[in-house]
Amino acid sequence: MNRKTLLAGSAVVLGAAILVGTIVFLNGSAPKPAQVVDGNRAGLTQIYSPTQGNPVAKVHIVEFLDPACETCASFYPEVKKLMAANPDRVRLTLRLVPFHRGSDYAIKVLEAARKQGKFWQALEALLSSQSYWAPNHTVQPDSVWTPLEGLGLNLEQLKADMNSPEIARRIEQDLNDAKTLKVTQTPEYFVNGRPLPTWGLEQLQTLVREEVQSAYK
Repeated sequence: MNRKTLLAGSAVVLGAAILVGTIVFLNGSAPKPAQVVDGNRAGLTQIYSPTQGNPVAKVHIVEFLDPACETCASFYPEVKKLMAANPDRVRLTLRLVPFHRGSDYAIKVLEAARKQGKFWQALEALLSSQSYWAPNHTVQPDSVWTPLEGLGLNLEQLKADMNSPEIARRIEQDLNDAKTLKVTQTPEYFVNGRPLPTWGLEQLQTLVREEVQSAYK
C-alpha cells in the first residue's frame, strides 16, 4: 500500500499494533490472517487443482464441478468459449466435488487419467457422453469406461491409480473447501474471487467481461 509520508505509515502500523494487542488481550490469542488466493478468498484453489489456460492470465475462473451434473456438462463449452474469446487473458481451475450419487467414482477416474496426462481429454469425453454413464445424475460405474476408449489411456493402470490415498485426499479437500465457500450445488463459479451475483450464463459472461476490462485496461 502506498503511503504519502513515513509519519502516516508509522501511524497506520501503530494503530494496527494497538488493535491486535487489544484482540490478544480480549481473546487470548492473535487472529490468524486469512490465506489469500489470487488476492481473493481462501480455499478457492489448491496446488493440485487442474488448471487450463495461460498460467499468468489476470482473470481466473474457478469452477466447482461435478462430472455427473447435467448443467456442468452444458456450461462447460460456454466456459471454453469465454476463454477462446479472451486468449491468454483467462484461465480456468476446476474443483471436483461429488455432489451426485456415485460421482466420486467418476472423479477418481478423472484424477487417475491426469496421472497419464489425459485429464482434460477424459473430462470432455465424460461430459459429452454423460447421459450414457450417468443417467438421472446417477453414475453407472461399469459404463464410465466406454467413453474413455480411444484416448490412449492405459486403463489397467488407471484402475489401479484411481484408488490411491492421494486422490481420496483431494476429493475430501475439494469438498471441505466447497463447504467453507458455501458451495452447495454445481456448477458454481468464482471469477477473481467474485461469485456470481445471481445464477445464469449471462451473469457469468458479464462477470468475466468486467474482470477482463478491469485487468487489461
